[in-house]
Amino acid sequence: MNGAVLVALAATIGNFLQGWDNATIAGAVVYIKKELTLDASVEGLVVAMSLIGATLVTTCSGPISDSFGRRPMLILSSMFYFLSGLIMLWSPNVYVLLIARLLDGFGIGLAVTLVPLYISETAPSEIRGSLNTLPQFTGSGGMFLAYCMIFGMSLMTSPSWRLMLGVLSVPSLIYFVLTVLYLPESPRWLVSKGRMLEAKQVLQKLRGMEDVSGEMALLVEGLAVGNDPSIEEYIIGPANELTEDQELTTDKDHIKLYGPEEGLSWVARPVPAQSSLALVSRQGSMVQQSVPLMDPLVTLFGSIHEKLPDTGSMRSMLFPNFGSMISTMDPHIKDDHWDEESLQREGDGYPSDGIGADSDDNLQSPLISRQTTAVENMVPPPHGSTLSVRRHSSLMQGNAGEGVGSMGIGGGWQLAWKWSEREGEDGNKEGGFKRIYLHQEGVPGSRRGSLVSVPGGDIPEDGEFIQAAALVSQPALYSKELMGQHPVGPAMVHPSETASKGPSWAALLEPGVKSALIVGIGIQILQQFSGINGVMYYTPQILEQAGVGVLLSSFGIASDSASFLISALTNFLMLPSVAIAMRFMDVAGRRTLLLYTIPVLILSLILLVIGNTVNLGSVAHAVVSTVCVILYFCFFVTGYGPIPNILCAEIFPTRVRGLCIAICALVFWICDVIVTYTLPVMLRSIGLAGVFGIYAVVCVISWFFVFLRVPETKGMPLEVITEFFAVGARQAAMAKHE
Repeated sequence: MNGAVLVALAATIGNFLQGWDNATIAGAVVYIKKELTLDASVEGLVVAMSLIGATLVTTCSGPISDSFGRRPMLILSSMFYFLSGLIMLWSPNVYVLLIARLLDGFGIGLAVTLVPLYISETAPSEIRGSLNTLPQFTGSGGMFLAYCMIFGMSLMTSPSWRLMLGVLSVPSLIYFVLTVLYLPESPRWLVSKGRMLEAKQVLQKLRGMEDVSGEMALLVEGLAVGNDPSIEEYIIGPANELTEDQELTTDKDHIKLYGPEEGLSWVARPVPAQSSLALVSRQGSMVQQSVPLMDPLVTLFGSIHEKLPDTGSMRSMLFPNFGSMISTMDPHIKDDHWDEESLQREGDGYPSDGIGADSDDNLQSPLISRQTTAVENMVPPPHGSTLSVRRHSSLMQGNAGEGVGSMGIGGGWQLAWKWSEREGEDGNKEGGFKRIYLHQEGVPGSRRGSLVSVPGGDIPEDGEFIQAAALVSQPALYSKELMGQHPVGPAMVHPSETASKGPSWAALLEPGVKSALIVGIGIQILQQFSGINGVMYYTPQILEQAGVGVLLSSFGIASDSASFLISALTNFLMLPSVAIAMRFMDVAGRRTLLLYTIPVLILSLILLVIGNTVNLGSVAHAVVSTVCVILYFCFFVTGYGPIPNILCAEIFPTRVRGLCIAICALVFWICDVIVTYTLPVMLRSIGLAGVFGIYAVVCVISWFFVFLRVPETKGMPLEVITEFFAVGARQAAMAKHE
């Protein structure tokens, strides 16, 4: 996974530049107002101009990135950074400086909005959270280094604010070179535009392996949220043991799974008497909530993670070699890729198209292709169809006319398809093509294991078996037009045929997308009003009260220089905390980190309120305030700092991900403007204690919002997350009408 890590590091230089700029303008404005003799309003406008630019560009960044790609927007961000740095270095007057700050804001807005999205779409699900914490780390690192630079320049006889701001062009030039020469386009965006060859090549680079067929299949399925999703439950075990005392060979409901070893097979049987509204057999369901007001979606996601191992694996949890099975029914099928270089249709009604051309136009067959006449001496089972999954996947053939092909997609998940074909009353063959996301619920064991309480789980005592949840829906590329043609096999349309369906505002009204938007917008609003800006504003004053300023002045350091050094120290303290967040983001999870860190923020703010209302004495007040500020910063950057952006980059479907993230980012910037400009007014009207009291109340509301509405997404493929939002919203709506 080194490829994905290096790409993420290169992308987060944009966040490094944001942190660098925030620190340099905070230091440079001290000298700008002296040289240009600015009044308070113009001084505030110089600082806020980048914020205005970021807000403006965010309004259009999402739809544009959905149409033209993520990489061009990151290149544009680096160009804005570089150009603004050069103009600030030259700035002859305040008007030119304001234009430069506006361009700088454009670069900041694009980077802050699109870097988390880009990382989410390129990172493996097992380390996606850790890599998406990098923007917080590099941003804090950029602020620390910039404050150190400003501190050093402040010791000079005549510090140059133009040089302080102009240095931005140097790292931005490095960022530009990397975005142009090294960063690939997002493979998910490429698939959404039907550019399958490019997407496969990018995935091979990111994953460091040739075979990426499983993930390519997943990306194709992510083009649309499935129709009529349902949740089913299967018991899977060795076929000879599951069928020993049961006549399952004629059971129309069971599915037989074939493995690579000769004579080895498994049977998947739906568990009877289970609710389709829940993942069953655990406390809490989507209908009967153990916690009032809790979103059923939280319970649904929680049931998946309840027994999920702490560390994910790219290999499926279902079977040791499940992710790399090869068909045992069809040994003559060529070991080729399903991509456009070699894919072709064969058999009745499947004329061969051009072979060997490096063109997306040649991808005419689906991931699973019908093979009936190309293989000699192969007899299809009665009333069934024979399916094969291209390279490093499996053939699963049902005796009752059901076949399933499956691919490991990371995090213990399997992507499978099921085709059932039978004769109708009119003699014509009819069937259904379904996509299945499989997830292991238990661990292999005996009857005395975890499945003993599963109704209908009548399993032999000595056999190994697992319980698997299945999210079943219609494949993304199995269009209504195809269904109307009554295909003889599981045909799919080419992804390019759906590429014209760009980001649509109508998609925002889909139940799953609306539910995700509530989570994304809500957590962005609450994060901004949780007090981070107020605490940062107050930090120099607190550390000054603690005697840090006096200590530094004894070394001959002036007050302005001391303030810069104190700010550098504050940002330095954040770095270990962000590193801790990176370590636990994919282990403990996003939701867990929020639920455990927000109470510390509440406690810190309450103690700050007490310290500013009760006379504790100067020494005690300084100690309490300093400890509270440090605790607040450290726990904020561990949880509430990076997680809102991580969640927003995970919970939206591919087609509207850029649009939805832009909406959430716009809300973020608007709230940032409100908090920044209301803070001085609030300080004058209700005082510091009142401000921190309001922030503490918002943090309490945040904790309940996270507990009731924010699901856990660690280790889950993005496509599975969006599918769960869709099924959860749909089932919750059905429950309300019952």
